[in-house]
Amino acid sequence: MEEVYNRYGVSRVQRIANLLVIKNGQVLLLKKPRRGWYVAPGGKMEAGESVYEAAIREFTEETNAKPVDTHVKGIYTMMIEDEGELVDEWMLFTFVATDLEGTPFVETKEGILEWHPVESLATLPMAEGDRSNLLFAVSRTGVQYGTFHYTMEFELLKETLQSSIEEVNRQYGQ
Repeated sequence: MEEVYNRYGVSRVQRIANLLVIKNGQVLLLKKPRRGWYVAPGGKMEAGESVYEAAIREFTEETNAKPVDTHVKGIYTMMIEDEGELVDEWMLFTFVATDLEGTPFVETKEGILEWHPVESLATLPMAEGDRSNLLFAVSRTGVQYGTFHYTMEFELLKETLQSSIEEVNRQYGQ
């Protein structure tokens, strides 16, 4: 099969959906073994799947639990660069849920699932773009949009963030 390239010369944009459950002041995070970083459970979208379906499916596969009251909180572009050249591009769709049904795994092939206080998102080891994304998800109204530029080693080079009108209105008391 011939690869399709976008205008940057990068093969197809990878689409990823993740989902953060926020319950009783805690969040369910997955500790990945490779770097020891924490992430919201999620993964790659499948062909023909909606971002919502992907978020629910990936969360359920990685946790053994079903999220409740799921809604979108962020839409992001992730640009991976090597010495100033774009080498990969991803789209990340972040969802949150207020509860879950079932008992989550403790450990899976993806890593270790752990509940953490919401406040720990500010200090746990994770990609800095994920930190911005997840902190918004737990503390702000509306939807956040943004672009993160990373090195090949996932060092954050630059981030640009915007919020939906709901968040802007809340900031101004409307």
